[in-house]
Amino acid sequence: MARTMLKDKQWHKLRTILRQINVYDKPNLRLTIEAMLYRIRVGCPWRDIPDYFGKWYVIYQQYRYWRITGKWQKLMSLITQDYDGEWLFIDGSVVKAHQHSCGAASHQDEAIGKSVAGNSSKIHLVVDACGNPVRVEVTGGQVHDSQIANTLIKQTIKESTEAVAADKGYDSQDIRVCIMENNAKVVIPIKSNSKSNNDDMDWYLYGCRHLVENAFARLKHFRGIATRYDKLKSSYEAAIILACTYIWLPLI
Repeated sequence: MARTMLKDKQWHKLRTILRQINVYDKPNLRLTIEAMLYRIRVGCPWRDIPDYFGKWYVIYQQYRYWRITGKWQKLMSLITQDYDGEWLFIDGSVVKAHQHSCGAASHQDEAIGKSVAGNSSKIHLVVDACGNPVRVEVTGGQVHDSQIANTLIKQTIKESTEAVAADKGYDSQDIRVCIMENNAKVVIPIKSNSKSNNDDMDWYLYGCRHLVENAFARLKHFRGIATRYDKLKSSYEAAIILACTYIWLPLI
């Protein structure tokens, strides 16, 4: 069995979840999902999906329909509903945007920024205490991590959350206030040019921040995530959600 294919146990779990979000259980549904996984695993265009999976444009239309109807977001919410929110870790990672991802006909912000390194996007990710992805947001590569942090924190923090950890890039009074308002401990080091100090820093918990880095590493095993090929922001986010779902399947 190819590593891009779902094992029977994984498929039975996923099919149950898909039925909960009103995805019609067609006879070829499993092949359709596996074709989508194949595409983000190898980073190929939709037209290059092997004929074994079916007609590429039918698979794409299904992917597009789920994107338009918000089923990918529903899938992410459902599959992560029991995440361990005791600790939360947040970070961002820049990905190169392929030249084919530019030039979308829409007038919306497609989250592709320009910098010295060229076109890029940034994945903002929150993981739970076990290092599993919980929330994801895509912006242009030039957007600073701190600009999207409060939104992600408010979406993921629970009453039981004891601490939120991040690197120095998140050293902002607004972010600290957002975390403390939810009765959680701030585990963010002070910048070197600040008048404050790190005497109250929980360095052990900060050391556990490698969990979010590991999550990025797992996501970027998918070539279609490590390099952005999708023109639309919503399509790229859907691809990331599919990769997150694949990571979660053995755990539910």
